Amino acid sequence: MLTINVAVLLAVIVIVRLRRRTEARSRFDEKLTVAIVLALGIVLAPTAVGQGLLDGLTQLASGISQASR
Repeated sequence: MLTINVAVLLAVIVIVRLRRRTEARSRFDEKLTVAIVLALGIVLAPTAVGQGLLDGLTQLASGISQASR
């Protein structure tokens, strides 16, 4: 239960950070956003939500690769 709450908090932080204008970001700001997104991925990976996202992305990638043949 705690993992999902941390994931929701990180997702909200990512959304707020990405809504800012691109011109206003420094290199440090961009690196911090990447670190937060990586932390979100690490938190989501072992959960059922993370596994569902992985399965969905796998099917999408498979469909795209088969369509391009």
